[in-house]
Amino acid sequence: MAPSFDESANTVCVMDASGELGTSLVQRLLQRGYTVHASVQSHGKDRFNQISADPNRLKIFPSDPFDYHSIIHALRGCSGLFYTFEPPQDQPNYDEYIADVEVRAAHNVLEACAQTETIDKVVFTSSATAVVWREDRKSLESDLDERHWSDVNLCRKFKLWYGMSKTLAERTAWALAMDRGVNMVSINGGLLISDDDDDHICIKNPYLRGAAEMYEDGVLVTVDLGILVDTHICVYEDVSSYGRYLCFNHLINTHNDAVQLARSSMPTPPSLPPGFEQGEDVIQQRISNKKFSNLMLNFAG
Repeated sequence: MAPSFDESANTVCVMDASGELGTSLVQRLLQRGYTVHASVQSHGKDRFNQISADPNRLKIFPSDPFDYHSIIHALRGCSGLFYTFEPPQDQPNYDEYIADVEVRAAHNVLEACAQTETIDKVVFTSSATAVVWREDRKSLESDLDERHWSDVNLCRKFKLWYGMSKTLAERTAWALAMDRGVNMVSINGGLLISDDDDDHICIKNPYLRGAAEMYEDGVLVTVDLGILVDTHICVYEDVSSYGRYLCFNHLINTHNDAVQLARSSMPTPPSLPPGFEQGEDVIQQRISNKKFSNLMLNFAG
């Protein structure tokens, strides 16, 4: 439940709350008794029309990660920040330029947290793609986990813009947090799977670039929206949480899994050729979420 030892501890900020994760976080935090400052882009405000909440407990702020004063305004009076990057409406796609945008946004937000005295903890949403893209991923003796970082040069070479952007932004956030003494924890989530069965994964989802290689290497992972939301809240409320957490609850490591993922991500599901026999081979898992699993054992959702 929401901490009750002082008034500011019950108030947190969700930035950017324009996307599916941010909106779901706002709803769950309200259910747990928090007062929420939801920082949203103009196109994301419609998501909150169906949320019935006491206006004194849900406050909407404009989101602009390049307007330092608007960030400070949204953070004022908050003890915690849940930060997740949503691409600006005028630059919705991940390309070679988006990394600079995401890095500058992360820098501004962490700097604002350092300047906000009431902020006790920052939960920073990153991605498993900031872990898995390494030249040595096939030769490592141990499974990939939170200790590993993606190789930015490898991402740039193969145009893995999403992984490159997430890696650079998270590294920037960690460098600033350590330099300025900000208590930060990051969550490196797998491919987000919505609770809404009608909301299919888009084949253009930037996470899926390089999906075939991730699948072959045993590191293509997904996470249900509810699990990801609960992980954010658990990490915030657990005083012992630290560092990075690889967050996923499903590994795509069989042909059936891969076909199901492909079908869910395409407007017109592919049909298998006549006489095609689905293989039963299981690809060895090469990525570990042990730290995340241990953290969530005693979480009361």
